[in-house]
Amino acid sequence: MSLKIYNTLTKSQEKFIPIENGKVKMYTCGPTVYNFAHIGNLRTYIFEDILKRVLEYGGYEVKHIMNITDVGHLQSDADDGEDKMRMGAKREHKSVLEIARFYEDAFIKDLEKLNIKLPTAVPRATEHIEDIINLIKTLEEKGYTYTANKNVYFSIDMFENYYKLANLTPEELQAGSRVDVDRFKRNPLDFVLWFGNSKYENHILQWDSPWGVGFPGWHIECSAMAIKYLGEYVDIHCGGVDHIPVHHTNEIAQSEAALGHKWVNYWMHGEFLILDNGKMSKSKGEFLTLDKLIEEGFDPLVYRYYVLQSKYRKPLTFSYERLEESKKSLTALRNKISFIIENIDEFTIKDKYKIKKYKDEFNKYINDDLNLANGFTVLFDVIKDDALNNLEKKILIEDFDKIFGLDFIKIDIENKNINEEKVNLVEKLLKEREESRKNKDWEKSDNIRKLLLEMDIEILDTRQGVKWKIKE
Repeated sequence: MSLKIYNTLTKSQEKFIPIENGKVKMYTCGPTVYNFAHIGNLRTYIFEDILKRVLEYGGYEVKHIMNITDVGHLQSDADDGEDKMRMGAKREHKSVLEIARFYEDAFIKDLEKLNIKLPTAVPRATEHIEDIINLIKTLEEKGYTYTANKNVYFSIDMFENYYKLANLTPEELQAGSRVDVDRFKRNPLDFVLWFGNSKYENHILQWDSPWGVGFPGWHIECSAMAIKYLGEYVDIHCGGVDHIPVHHTNEIAQSEAALGHKWVNYWMHGEFLILDNGKMSKSKGEFLTLDKLIEEGFDPLVYRYYVLQSKYRKPLTFSYERLEESKKSLTALRNKISFIIENIDEFTIKDKYKIKKYKDEFNKYINDDLNLANGFTVLFDVIKDDALNNLEKKILIEDFDKIFGLDFIKIDIENKNINEEKVNLVEKLLKEREESRKNKDWEKSDNIRKLLLEMDIEILDTRQGVKWKIKE
């Protein structure tokens, strides 16, 4: 079944056609490792993980590269603000590289907690300075650069159709980037490829170059590493929507200027996670980490489930109340799946046609620009389909979880020797108990617990939500 994805470059949903049959080359923008990733950042990595899982589910071999920015770049996507790596080192009284390795490790651990598959390679900018310098030299030789105040700038006026990704006018791009006036730039939207004259004295990470001692701009490092690991032609490039007007626009300009041809076929972007008071921002100190959610009693996969309920191209508002609802919903779903797994009494597939029908339906939705909402609907239909035996249901659930990544088959609740009617009754009573606790009706809550105990059902109030099992 053909995968269709929304291409930011063409502003339309398109059929995915790989450059090489059966293989996909995919680049995703990684973190600047000066602080913990916030849950808004992690929403983007979950979206990219789903994309990769859908591609692999469809039989593609995916080569996935994600960079680590440990050189440090400025607070804004443009060439102003303070160096993020310097900020982190100053804040924690550590060296820049100590900061980088600590937060890189923390980031990878976050990915693992969220069941996000790690990329094929995770190159660091500090280990690819030679590749970056060579790419800048190519741009210089082709006449796309100029040097002023010891900095090497990319001249956007030399590149045709600079505005094609963001689809904004020069005035809109300039306003959106909040660029301070740099009197050395010929065009306010020109960007730095190499800083030879940083406004910070004794900049910590610097290297020799043909233009003097200095350090690379942020945009050039992604292009250099993507080209090194994926070659001159890339299938898919991903990131957050905030990368569109500056970072990805500049990546396209410098890469295509150097290569002399189209670089990436499909650009895909995940929308923001929004707090009640606006977008999460590390620079303002207003952000939530995955570890903070864990401290509040939420399984990391509850957050993954929460994110998967929303289309990746739509802003998602975060609140603890909504996360709590997702926790209850996922717990109920896990309980139902646990019952199915623990009560397989037939070990014969009776209806291969129906299994294929469900797989085809699921495949249709996930290939429709990653439509997971309808994918979950198919999962729920499978769970309640009386025409399927529990072995057939388990086969389908396990298959679908290759996309969801929610560890449905690893559930360890022991719901043995209990029929489905009793499961539904238990779930109904648990909902009533939760509602009574919410209304502080403790007497009713206690009575429901006693009733469940009489049914030999033991309630477990865990950090991952309310679970239950047959009383031993």
